[in-house]
Amino acid sequence: MYKLIFNSCIAYFLLFSLLFVHGKELSCNQTPYPHVCNHYIGTTTNKLSTLDSSSSFHDIALKVTLDQAIEAHKLVSTMELNNFKDKHAKSAWEDCLELYEDTIYQLKRSINSNNLNDKLTWQSASITNHQTCQNGFIDFNLPSHLNYFPSMLSNFTKLLSNSLSISNTLTSSQSSSSSSSSTKQNGGRRLLSDGFSYWLSGSDRKLLQATPGSGTGPRADIVVAQDGSGNYKTISEGVAAAAKLSGKGRVVIHLKAGIYKENIDIKSTVSNLMIFGDGMDSTSVTGNQNAIDGSTTFRSATFGVMGDGFILSVFYRCAFKGYQDTLYAYANRQFYRDCNIYGTIDFIFGNAVTVLQNCNIFVRKPMTQGRTDPNENTGIIIHNCRITTANDLKAVQNSVKTYLGRPWQKHSRTVVMKSNLDGLINSEGWAPWMGGFALSTLYYGEYMNVGGGANTDGRVKWPGFHVITNPSDAVKFSVGNFLAGDSWISGSGVPFDAGL
Repeated sequence: MYKLIFNSCIAYFLLFSLLFVHGKELSCNQTPYPHVCNHYIGTTTNKLSTLDSSSSFHDIALKVTLDQAIEAHKLVSTMELNNFKDKHAKSAWEDCLELYEDTIYQLKRSINSNNLNDKLTWQSASITNHQTCQNGFIDFNLPSHLNYFPSMLSNFTKLLSNSLSISNTLTSSQSSSSSSSSTKQNGGRRLLSDGFSYWLSGSDRKLLQATPGSGTGPRADIVVAQDGSGNYKTISEGVAAAAKLSGKGRVVIHLKAGIYKENIDIKSTVSNLMIFGDGMDSTSVTGNQNAIDGSTTFRSATFGVMGDGFILSVFYRCAFKGYQDTLYAYANRQFYRDCNIYGTIDFIFGNAVTVLQNCNIFVRKPMTQGRTDPNENTGIIIHNCRITTANDLKAVQNSVKTYLGRPWQKHSRTVVMKSNLDGLINSEGWAPWMGGFALSTLYYGEYMNVGGGANTDGRVKWPGFHVITNPSDAVKFSVGNFLAGDSWISGSGVPFDAGL
């Protein structure tokens, strides 16, 4: 069981359709899986007739991947439910349906976006979805059930990786942004002169400037209160009501103080939702879904969100209290500021583009992270935080070995910067997941940390571990660069440090 407590949280056709990036020809031969790239592009020429002659190699690669995502979703959705008789297999299969639906949405967003950073983020989310579908069966020790899935899905993995690689090459080659008198550019994203992102409506900007708990606080469309003083007594009821209003613009839900014992699952059909509470220790949501109940890791969240435009993507002065798997930073961009995170085993994990800044991390055992492709722009950055022991474990601190992380996936990336590391951190700093798995492909970094556990002299000697000494290397993992935070966090009204 864990608690989430929050405040005002908010590719024959292509062979001549080549892309040149700073004089370099980019084609299927430059992708991780050239055979798959050439095969699918050659056999889908006729389907690409909707693309005009100016369509780039990048556009076509994404269109091919989207077509296969649609086919994958159709195949999974038409599988005989009898193939998944027990509750665990059924739960994993249901995850796959939702995840492939979201993958189609993310790839469509990538095709329609002109921003390469956005494309990278949304394609990274697509890879996360594909892997999570498989993980659902593996979590329940049911890998044989994956045999029901067509072999085509393994090629889909490679198509996702190819399109991501192309986007990454383009992003790396992108020239620096320009500025104008009325707008400024941040990571290729237009920021209005008032400090808010261009995609935020005027009404959203007013909401984000408001101060909850004061006379100028956001006006709530729906109030949830256990004492009966609101429109509903449960969050689930409030979200269900918001779903009926979601086509009418931003819907704001105020959760009054109280302990809400329920599991919240905000589906992708519920968009443009903002939720705020009455304070870190006032509004609390707690649940206890787990594998015993037939819940996959993906489905076990106390508070899970798939809906687009959810302002809780900026978490400010929130507390996440749990044991194993406390904070699942699943996908897309996430920023945590002034938060408290408690847990035991692997309790901060996921594959989002994530920065935790100025947070208190009460750690007892390892943290882990799940990046599966080298071209994903994801990772967990811990900046200016305090990593220490929770009060209930201080008495037995010496009997527990605590590490900063271990590689759950092949290309795991975690960087700890300018943070205070308590003496509970083991001198090796990082722990293996399974033998030599991922030790040369991961990226773990430490930069200018202090405290009893910050000395890097005894750290692991893995090829993927780095003691960062150059600020120009460290700044790549800052909120401004890694998270493109200048362009969207500022709109939330939450304080943040864009640089080191």
